[in-house]
Parts: sequence; C-alpha cells; structure tokens
Amino acid sequence: MNLEAVGMLPQSMVAALLGAVALLLAVWLDRLLGEPPARAHPVVWMGQVLRWWGERLAPLSPRSADWKCFWAAALVWCALAAMVFVIFWGLQWAALQLHWVLAAALMALLLKPLFAWRMLCDEVLAVEDALARSLPEGRERLSRLVSRDVAQLDALQVRESAIESLAENLNDSVVAPLFWFALLGLPGAALYRFANTADAMWGYPGMRGGRYWQWAGKWAARADDVLSWLPARITALLLALSARGLPLRTLARQARKTPSPNSGWPMAAMSMALGVRLAKPGVYVLNSKGRKAGPLDTRRAEKLVSTVVMALVPLAAVVHCLVVVATGA
Repeated sequence: MNLEAVGMLPQSMVAALLGAVALLLAVWLDRLLGEPPARAHPVVWMGQVLRWWGERLAPLSPRSADWKCFWAAALVWCALAAMVFVIFWGLQWAALQLHWVLAAALMALLLKPLFAWRMLCDEVLAVEDALARSLPEGRERLSRLVSRDVAQLDALQVRESAIESLAENLNDSVVAPLFWFALLGLPGAALYRFANTADAMWGYPGMRGGRYWQWAGKWAARADDVLSWLPARITALLLALSARGLPLRTLARQARKTPSPNSGWPMAAMSMALGVRLAKPGVYVLNSKGRKAGPLDTRRAEKLVSTVVMALVPLAAVVHCLVVVATGA
C-alpha cells in the first residue's frame, strides 16, 4: 500500500484498512511488549477514577432498597462512560487525520492497552509455576487473578480456579474488547473496558473493601452483563471450534450452572475442551464427569486460548472493515 494508492481509495475504505492494520499491530505489540507502565495505562486511569467515585457513592454499612444510591451510581457510570467514549472517539478521529503509517501506529498504541492477551496467559502460567514450588505460593499468586478467598483452597482447587480465570478473562480481556473494536472502533473497545473495570470494582452483591455495593454497584454489574452477553457466547464457540467441536447443547446446559449469565460459557467450554472438572466449592460444578485437572492442563488451556486469539484477530479485522465500509464511518 503506497500513499498514492491510499489517496485514491474512498475515505471509509481507508479508515477500515487503517483499523484492521492497527488491530494486527496492536496484537503484535501485545506479544512483544505486554502491558504499558501503570502510569500510562488508560485502564488503570479508569480504575483510579472509579475508585474515587466508589468511595463517595457506596455506603459503609448495608442499606435496604437504597434507590437513591442506585440512581446516583448509575448517573455517574453513564457520565464516565460517555466521557471515555468521546475521548477515544476524538483520539481515533485525530489519528485518522495523519499520514496512514502514523495513523495505523497511533491507533495500535491506543488499542493495545484495551486488551490483554500476553499478561493473561503469563499470569495463569505463573500460578502453575508457583504451585509447583508450594501450595502457599500457588495461593498467593492466584489471589492476583481472582476475587474469591484463596486461603482454604487445596492444590487442585487452585489449579481449577486458575483455568477458570483464564477462560473467563479470555472473554473479558481479549474477545469482548476486540468484538467491540470490530463494531465501534477504539471508542467501542474503550467503553467495554470501562464497563468491565466498573463491574470488577463496583459489581458486588454485598460488602467488599469496607463498603456496601448491593445498590451502588448494581447498574455497573448489569451493564457489563449486557455488553459481555454476545462476546461470551462467541468465546465459547471459538473454544469449541478450537477443540475440534463440542456438543453445543451440553455446552449450553453446563454454562447455565454458574450464577453469572456470561462467565459460565467460556468456563464450560474450557472444561469440556480439556476434559476436566472445574468447580467453585458450594457454587457450581462444570463437567462433573471430567477428570481432575493436572499441571499439564493449565498449559493445554493456555495453548487453546492462544489458538482462539489467533483465529479471532483476522476475523475481527474483516468484520471491522465490513462495518466501517457499510456505515461509511
């Protein structure tokens, strides 16, 4: 692609191709460099703002039917989400005004922090490595990935939790952000990461961190459920295809065993693909007839995730091109 050829293409086609190239560059940057420093990470910034607001919205003690708190938190969420969308729309618009090489590079740099493939795989494999040294080390490393109490988990439960986290975050950290990028560009990916971060920080049904989130976090939790609904099922389908096919009716039945309307889909697909049992004590058991997960299953799961991502990226690039050209954006 030379500058003269680019100048002869319709503006929507140029934008579509730049978005596709930026996506490919962003994935390459992810594998090469991983995450940017925290001080330059937009998702970290989102978390800092959400923490500040959460401390002012969520009460210190339980309250019943606190609709005032609910609507205040919903209003703040919507205002912050709109700001994130507009900021990234402006950044995308500014990038597209540049020479196509600079435009693609800048968009890739802006997109990269909005998904995390390398970090996800590295963190899950680090749990397995720590578990090989000792159970306390495995628990400590797992605590960086999950919100549940890990103090009483045995070695098998630590491994199961790590594999579950890998499957769930394959959707939250990779598939869903790229899905929304394919449809809405940088603003879509940024909006999703904001919603997912808000759910992670606010979306609890009771006390957490000394505050009561039942009403302050309800909107954030439901918004994340809506934005993750289709990507979670796409993630499960991609896992099923990468495993050379899984019975979809069984997959759907297993996915519905979890309290979440979305996370059960990739977790059930992963458990069936590996042929292992995955469980959260007292909450659910997935693929109950599967064998116990062993050390090699964590690495098999990581390879399966990488296969899914490598299949997803060209698909997302094509969808992005089709959407941009069809809408003339």
